[in-house]
Amino acid sequence: MKIRSLLAEKKTVILQQWFESIIATYPSDTGNFLKGQKNTYAGSIVGQTIYEGIEGIFDALVSETPADTLNACLDNIIRVRAIQEFEPSEAINFIFLLKQIIRNELIHDIREDGFFEELMAIESRLDGYANISFDIYMKCREKLYDLKANEMRNWTYRVVKKSKMYSEVKAEE
Repeated sequence: MKIRSLLAEKKTVILQQWFESIIATYPSDTGNFLKGQKNTYAGSIVGQTIYEGIEGIFDALVSETPADTLNACLDNIIRVRAIQEFEPSEAINFIFLLKQIIRNELIHDIREDGFFEELMAIESRLDGYANISFDIYMKCREKLYDLKANEMRNWTYRVVKKSKMYSEVKAEE
């Protein structure tokens, strides 16, 4: 596919735009923190995780990387967004941001060289990535709810145990 080689050539520009677009989904203070030091993303582990994740996703898109590698990259980003309590549509929206960036970067090549079918194939793969991302998001949210429920149960048990009620319940047994 010719479009994949074009994407590979523009990797740095596309990744930079994609990262900036994702950071723009956060409040401005958080976005500035996530960016960290210019060009290194070392200012925060979250920013670095996002950048490394999108780089892996991009590489998977261009080179048809195996699904397990792709899943790990998606998982790292989705976990962050699930913990930050993004709505499902907001959490996976970063995939759709890439579609728009690719269109913008390759618009002239697509028009001149007729890469429309190849673009549709790339976009179909990205739609599949969004589906995988949604599944990952839901699993992460389920895990968070389980952890919160267990923590609440444990907290309640500790409170009851410390109180007089625990002694009364034990005495009745």
